[in-house]
Amino acid sequence: MLTLQIPSIAISFALLFAVYKFILHPALLSPLANIPNAHWSSPFSELWILWVRYKKRENRTVHAAHQALGPVVRLGPKELSINDVEGLRTVYSGGFEKGEWYSIFDNYGVPCMFSSWYSRPHSARKRMISNIYSKSVVQSSLALQVQSHKILYRRLLPIISTSTSGPEGIDVLSVFHAVTMDFVTAYLFGFQFSSNFLQNEEERKHWLDLYHSRKTHTFFSQELPRFTKFFKGLGVYFVPRWVDAANAELEHWTKEKTDRTTAFLTKRDVENPADEATVFKALMSGVDKESRTKGLDSVLAQETLKFPVLSMASEMIDHLAAGHETSGITLTYLAWHLSQDLELQNRLRAELLTLSPTFNFEPGQEKHELPSSKDLDALPLLHAILMETLRLDAAIPGNQPRMTPFPSCKISGYEIPSGVRVGAQAYSLHRNEGAFPEPLKWDVGRWLDESNGYSKAQRRERERWFWAFSSGGRMCVGSNFAMHQIKLVVAALYTNFRTYIVDDEGIEQEDGYTCGPRGNKLILRFEKAEVGSE
Repeated sequence: MLTLQIPSIAISFALLFAVYKFILHPALLSPLANIPNAHWSSPFSELWILWVRYKKRENRTVHAAHQALGPVVRLGPKELSINDVEGLRTVYSGGFEKGEWYSIFDNYGVPCMFSSWYSRPHSARKRMISNIYSKSVVQSSLALQVQSHKILYRRLLPIISTSTSGPEGIDVLSVFHAVTMDFVTAYLFGFQFSSNFLQNEEERKHWLDLYHSRKTHTFFSQELPRFTKFFKGLGVYFVPRWVDAANAELEHWTKEKTDRTTAFLTKRDVENPADEATVFKALMSGVDKESRTKGLDSVLAQETLKFPVLSMASEMIDHLAAGHETSGITLTYLAWHLSQDLELQNRLRAELLTLSPTFNFEPGQEKHELPSSKDLDALPLLHAILMETLRLDAAIPGNQPRMTPFPSCKISGYEIPSGVRVGAQAYSLHRNEGAFPEPLKWDVGRWLDESNGYSKAQRRERERWFWAFSSGGRMCVGSNFAMHQIKLVVAALYTNFRTYIVDDEGIEQEDGYTCGPRGNKLILRFEKAEVGSE
């Protein structure tokens, strides 16, 4: 009889253990049990938040949870979302590490600076290139100045000038992705090896189609990487096979530019400033120095120094992908907002015409000069327009997760154990009503002086909550470059043209990590602004 009872007792104990481990402990005894749950199932399962992400509703769903429950909410058994300045300071300025979620940003099978899980290898890579992305270097770079002149006056402005002859308008999302790609690849590889997407529309369309289409299939590889890999080994593909082919083609395109730039830099000195491969040269020099001075003792020995060619190429594809997409999205929404307000366009143009020289463009004219980068950066209305666009239409509004350290930490008053995924999203931070009254309104006055009804204290508070480039040691390394190239493009366009909406269907922003218009287009009509008019 006892022998017959043993299986029943074992099953009972197994059931009790399961109830304790998966229900009682996470709901009542876990250190996370005191944190409000975004969904009733959050303490027990990841299925709810995974479903929200799969359906591309994370940003607004999590934001609604914060509005109802406060600055810290529980999304899953071991996942939190935070939405306060104190929490940001703890997590992002406190050195919390990244995790497996970022491995999708590896290229060629090796990590780049952005996808590196840990801060030490990240810092070692960052030291190689952070200087050339500093504000002072970006604004004083002769190479960037010459590259900017060529891109604006030989490519962008002539293309826009020819578009003013008809009422049909042009897709500015495509044009803005093109101009930002041309900018960033020139700064990476030098002008001779950069893209020319502005003038080569066929290549641009093919490249952007590849990039955009494979972006729609990131969920399984990012949120369930081991699950996806296991079933892929069994011949079950949750991610279409053509996604791998698209990624391979994009990697080949970048690797070819990397190889040509390497060969050029190792054989001769750069004579034309436009051909200066500013970023790649700094990275190549940094990798060489790390290899010579530290070798096997380097924190990069098993990654960057073991696969130097692929590691440098991985870094380049990350910079050009992130650099063209985020700036292109920002320019699109900025132009969309301006196209709804002719009076604001006139005010902006009046401010731009105070520059000396101006960005005035005349087709066929041989000589055009760029104004001082510092003078451009000091224009208050231009800066306010850009800041408000980055706030309301952040190109990366989604969650940026980190992992809590061992053995535990305190976040916004809660004691959190190690190994918990915790993150913030610009989407929610930028809609804080205390920092941004009427947060859904695009209001450039927020970033101007007290004459617009905002005090200096209010402006400081807004700047504390502004998070378009993240924060801490792992914030966007290219933020100064992004701000500079966007201001150059906006100044060049609105000095010479006015814009009007032709078709903005689908302009509402996607929901996810990096987010552009749902319709993947914006059609604007350009009209030549008369010289001296405002």
